[in-house]
Amino acid sequence: MGIPWLDALVGSWWLYPALYLLVVADAFLVVIPGEIAVSALGALAVATDPRALWLVIPVAAAGALTGDLACYAIGRSVGLDRWRWQREGRTRAAIDRFRVIVDRRTAVLVFTARYIPFARIAVNLCVGAARLPLARYLPLAAIAGLCWALFQAGVGTAFGAIFRGQPLLAVVCSVVAALVLGVLVDRVVAVARAARARRAERS
Repeated sequence: MGIPWLDALVGSWWLYPALYLLVVADAFLVVIPGEIAVSALGALAVATDPRALWLVIPVAAAGALTGDLACYAIGRSVGLDRWRWQREGRTRAAIDRFRVIVDRRTAVLVFTARYIPFARIAVNLCVGAARLPLARYLPLAAIAGLCWALFQAGVGTAFGAIFRGQPLLAVVCSVVAALVLGVLVDRVVAVARAARARRAERS
């Protein structure tokens, strides 16, 4: 049984521009819940109007590409330490890690970093600062953004299919799942980093 206001939300003209802007902002501000929004809308689309999923995915992918291109442009034009947010905290630590390997592992970094907020910012800044040609970077960023959008929407789609006819429950479950996945990714990255540090100390 549908919920009228959720059905109306999926059909709202402003929803998809808002999703696009949210995902673009998520490229710079990790407190913006871009992943959660895409998963939630994926769940909502499947639970209410599956046709809407074919808008959620390309809009999210376009927002991801736009945000990543903007970070690339910042790195290319102003470098890696012009602004305070580039010089402090986890963004600075991530920049220091990635700047030395970005030339050798560009494709791997662009693809994997899309799923890790601070790494995503740092990698795109470093790729821009390294002056990787746009013709090489653009296809990588576009494919990475599309894969990310498909994955995030897929998380929501799974719950939308499970709880078809219960859109609110599907959205809540997809949000929780997106949060848990984010925490797990963060944890895996931290463990891998600690393991590399221990190996470096022993060598």
